[in-house]
Amino acid sequence: MRIVTVTALDDKGLRPYQTLRRPLEHQQDGIFVAEGEKVVRRLLDSDIAVRSLLLTPEWLEVYRPLLEAKHPDVVVYVATKQLLESIVGFHLHQGTMAVATIPRPSTLQEAVARSGRPRLFVAVDGLTNAENLGVLVRNCAAFGVDALIVGESSSSPYLRRAVRNSMGTVFNLPIVHVNSLAETLQNLRDVHGLRVLAAHPHTDQETLSSVGWEADCCIVFGSEGEGIAPRILEACDAVFAIPMKKGVDSLNVASASAVVLYEVSRQRGNRVRNARGSNPTSGH
Repeated sequence: MRIVTVTALDDKGLRPYQTLRRPLEHQQDGIFVAEGEKVVRRLLDSDIAVRSLLLTPEWLEVYRPLLEAKHPDVVVYVATKQLLESIVGFHLHQGTMAVATIPRPSTLQEAVARSGRPRLFVAVDGLTNAENLGVLVRNCAAFGVDALIVGESSSSPYLRRAVRNSMGTVFNLPIVHVNSLAETLQNLRDVHGLRVLAAHPHTDQETLSSVGWEADCCIVFGSEGEGIAPRILEACDAVFAIPMKKGVDSLNVASASAVVLYEVSRQRGNRVRNARGSNPTSGH
């Protein structure tokens, strides 16, 4: 572990922390930023390659045993909280951040091969809000989703705000990036035998509770404003809605995913919770 005490802002290693508002640049460099105590700790506990940390002296001592055990070669930049905030350009609730390499995405075949029965996949179409995507990832982890399929019109779950809102659960959820979500859903149906269902607020085909969720399935969620694109709906076996009172058009996608995935877990006998014991994603 190489500890660098920061006294100036011209160290090239600090650049990822100085460009937090340029997420496209981070994606092109193949990196992501984790912030906050729980998120950084879960990153350090994972198998993801950590490039550097930016910490206050107090957090260095907290993380030191874990760093020495799992990341002996990592660079740790240490700065006062005031200087750290001048580096990143905004107020930080906690003085702890890290930069890591975006892991290689899973292939669809790998995700299917690793998943248990009954399989449960989630796919997102046009989901660009990083905060909502992060919460959806957390919901997937909480309710035992085998993999998240990210369509070509959705944002990366490794955007800083998505990672933060996932509370670091993204580090252990297989992510499948695809260039054609419609073709991928068709492949899940025809080759792997999954039933593909779209969560759609404006339908009277089926309701959430009327769907039988015991079989292998993939649930598709759409964007906050536009919903699921017509070509994606055409690739689905059916659409379903969450029953709501009149006057409410839809739920936020993060909230809707929690409701849907709980119902799937309930119909499957809450086997995820029973198998894992207490929920590791609870708390803040």
